[in-house]
Amino acid sequence: MRVLICGINYAPDLIGVPKYNTELAESLVLRGHEVRVVTAPPYYPDWTVPEAYRRMWYAGETLNGVRLTRAPIYVPGRPSGGKRLLHHASFAVTSIAPVVWHALRFAPDVVFAVAPSLLSAPLAAAAARLCGATSWLHVQDLEVDAAFELGLLRNAGARRAMLAAERTILRRFDRVSTISPPMMRRLREKGVAAERLREIRNWVDTAAIDRRDRMTAIRARLGLGERDIVVLYSGAMSRKQGLDLVIEAAARTASAQPRVHYVLCGNGPHRAELEALAAGRPDVHFLDLQPAARLPELLATADIHVMPQRAEAADLVLPSKLSGMFASARPIVVMAAPGTGVAQETEGAGLLVPPGEADGLADAILRLAADPALRRQLGTEARLRAERLWDRLAIIRKIEREFVASGRRIPIAGDAPVPEKNL
Repeated sequence: MRVLICGINYAPDLIGVPKYNTELAESLVLRGHEVRVVTAPPYYPDWTVPEAYRRMWYAGETLNGVRLTRAPIYVPGRPSGGKRLLHHASFAVTSIAPVVWHALRFAPDVVFAVAPSLLSAPLAAAAARLCGATSWLHVQDLEVDAAFELGLLRNAGARRAMLAAERTILRRFDRVSTISPPMMRRLREKGVAAERLREIRNWVDTAAIDRRDRMTAIRARLGLGERDIVVLYSGAMSRKQGLDLVIEAAARTASAQPRVHYVLCGNGPHRAELEALAAGRPDVHFLDLQPAARLPELLATADIHVMPQRAEAADLVLPSKLSGMFASARPIVVMAAPGTGVAQETEGAGLLVPPGEADGLADAILRLAADPALRRQLGTEARLRAERLWDRLAIIRKIEREFVASGRRIPIAGDAPVPEKNL
């Protein structure tokens, strides 16, 4: 099978959409398929392009058997709503030439576009028609809904126009997939027919991330001992995460339980403000994003995972970090209203807190800190849930089967004889 992936995010970026684009491409190569990727230079979550990738023109490279073409883009240092639109528009323009070239010369069986960025998706659909391939749009974020519901954009006329454009784009693809049941419902409401729609979750390597001893080298480096309770957040640091609520919760738990420590691991445009907010607090620790090889150790460092979230973001995205939290067999405190997708995913494996309530977050953390048996119970269910719903190998196999079933020119074939440990 030949697959052309079009998406703005790819390795060496470490978290979120880049991780899944990269792992999908590399897993398909390991299973005997040819994969080409048109993407941009790395920039996320710091919103800055590393020196080695600061080129004004196109660059090609091969990573782990995947041939990449990187198209130049505009990356704003402080991304606002308008600047984000310009950022995505720049990739939509600069990716035209490589996408068309690969469509004609590589002749893919499937053209797989990933949103974000939705602005570049019409090009992928057109390229698929140009070469007779199946066109597939995978929606990681409901970008238009998120931009307005989170207040990044506000003009009502622009919203109507963008929603109309979104509906037009969605109709152009043979297949549309997304990562959670609530997002599936939203796409059906936007007019995507059920027979064209698929649920493809983000995944976790349940063999690599598993139940481990909590006394890690990271904990030792932070000067934390066996009696200390570590509350961990790991991921991007932007305003939509609501991480200031974690700092507020730390102020509330300090007097009741001084051995509770908060570790915020990640980078992003909001980190400096968070560090200033936590200045002078010995119970709040910051770490840079850890290399992928250290992620299992990082997640094992936690006694409790925390996932703050703004109420407006409910059902617009299913945070990818959730799968790793589950796999690490630790309980999760999630800010989500009952009935939302995140709440349904977490129920029985963690505690729910109303979005925006720092007091509720502090109370949930104190409850778990005082009850090791409850932590074990919730963590055990979290691990079982990861194995049942989020296993990487099972989901990659599902994607491969769907590609074969939908492909216009793809012969049905058995699995390539590849050791599963490599997938």
